[in-house]
Amino acid sequence: MTDSTAKQRASIPSDSVLSAVASEHRRAVLRSLDRSDENAIAVSALTELVAKALRNGAVPDDERRRIRTALHHIHLPKLEDFGLLSYDIETGQVRAATGGLDADLRALIMPHDIRE
Repeated sequence: MTDSTAKQRASIPSDSVLSAVASEHRRAVLRSLDRSDENAIAVSALTELVAKALRNGAVPDDERRRIRTALHHIHLPKLEDFGLLSYDIETGQVRAATGGLDADLRALIMPHDIRE
């Protein structure tokens, strides 16, 4: 972790981090970003990853649309407000703010992993 990344992470209050990971949708977003080899993920691809993380088997189109809407209006803006990702609404691209989750955040999320 670089010094600037450490300073950024240290500046995020622990209550904010806990609130950020309280939702299974947001945990799925963060895990998906952490596992991606790409610099950025399109919201459409992220929607698919989150849907697969939240549901076993096929995800109906209406459920996929609800997940995408929730990501766009609730979860991605909230994670961006916490400084955990960058969401460019115009391009539909999502990037992890630090280039990956650090060990502390990963340790916080993993005990609450769903359907791994």
